[in-house]
Amino acid sequence: MTPESVIEFGQHALYVAMMVAAPLLLTALLVGLVIGVVQAATQINEMTLSFIPKVIAMATVGLIAGPWMLRTLVQFTRQLIESLPGAVK
Repeated sequence: MTPESVIEFGQHALYVAMMVAAPLLLTALLVGLVIGVVQAATQINEMTLSFIPKVIAMATVGLIAGPWMLRTLVQFTRQLIESLPGAVK
């Protein structure tokens, strides 16, 4: 294994991790932003108020994007395992 191939594996792993985490993180960001604006406009400063909408939104996105996320992780793992014999030679 050359250092370039190790770096390439690492870059691909980080890219897949970013793609899989993005739907949930962006959902939490957007819901938190909307709740924050509503709290600022109404001057309601309750920390737990944004928790339940975030959980519900993230669960919904998880149910919708879950199969794609799982398929992406399985595909990456399969490619990684199949490329190991060629990389170790």
